[in-house]
Formats: sequence, structure tokens, C-alpha cells
Amino acid sequence: MSSSSQPKSEENDELESAVDQAISACGGDMRATIRALIVANEYLESEVAELMKAVSHAYTRGRFNSYSG
Repeated sequence: MSSSSQPKSEENDELESAVDQAISACGGDMRATIRALIVANEYLESEVAELMKAVSHAYTRGRFNSYSG
């Protein structure tokens, strides 16, 4: 096994573990697991939108300086 495949294998193991945890948290019900993931994703998307608005507002008020290189 090459060293370049090792991190990918570890990532895959972590992902599989997270999948198992999500399914277990929903009592093994796949539909409930998918529903919970969709709800969580929608919540995170709304949080990102709110943060983007806040940063944009702060930027226009001069609280952030643009990077000039």
C-alpha cells in the first residue's frame, strides 16, 4: 500500500464512521437519518447566509480592509 493512499483510507474510515453514527442516532431509520441531514444542511445554509450578510455589511461600513497584495 502506497503512502499516498493512506490519508484517503483514513478519510474514508472517518466518513464511514460518521455515517454509522448518524444512522445509529436515528435508531437505524434511514429516512429519519436523511431527514435529519437535510434539516441540518438547511440550518447550516441559513447560518452561512446570515454570516455572509453580516460580513458584507461590516465590509461596506469600512470595518474590514481589502487585501491589496
